[in-house]
Amino acid sequence: MKIKSVLFVMAVMVIMIAVLPRHAVAEDETRKVGDAAAVLKEIMAVPEKGIPPALLSGAHGIAIIPGVIKLGFIIGGRYGTGVLLVRDAAGKWSSPSFISLAGGGIGWQIGAQSTDIILVFKSRQSIEGIKKGKFTLGADAAVAAGPVGRSMEAATDVKLKAEVYSYSRSRGLFAGISLEGAALQIDHEANAAFYGKPEISAGDILSGKVVSEAPAVKHLEKLLNEYTASK
Repeated sequence: MKIKSVLFVMAVMVIMIAVLPRHAVAEDETRKVGDAAAVLKEIMAVPEKGIPPALLSGAHGIAIIPGVIKLGFIIGGRYGTGVLLVRDAAGKWSSPSFISLAGGGIGWQIGAQSTDIILVFKSRQSIEGIKKGKFTLGADAAVAAGPVGRSMEAATDVKLKAEVYSYSRSRGLFAGISLEGAALQIDHEANAAFYGKPEISAGDILSGKVVSEAPAVKHLEKLLNEYTASK
């Protein structure tokens, strides 16, 4: 009887060891979704200095990478993780796929410890490229510093050739910025942890086949619906 009790306790411990790391990562990614929503809300709270509604209303996708950091004195050593959401033909936003961003000419203000990055995708083709695994801005799709402000005049470049428009916020200042050479990759481990499915694909998430009902996700989707309602 004692042996059975010991075996039972050992089995429970093995299960806990296997499950706890996944829960810890899922908590981190849930927090990342919340951070992304906060970045978007804060930026759009000042229309005169935010992303033009005309640009957002026509977006096929948006990536939000809060807190991109500079890795010491490494050339091009910038790294951050965030989320990518895609809108379907009916205007409905997908649940988020987790992504990472590395390298590129991310501008840094003196004294800045981190930079929030937002990418607005005008081309569905560029999003398909990300689903395949790795996507380099400037090489796989034309990228340009995004226009800022609520007026249509601020969004004149929206009709030009860029497929992706990029923005950064450092020390409270928000502006369009070039991200030539920055690489976006799907964070498969984070997706697996957040959705609880080891074999989940970014394609299934971004196409709407997999949906998250997490409050943090619903809050982010609600914000995106508000900011893109004019489509």
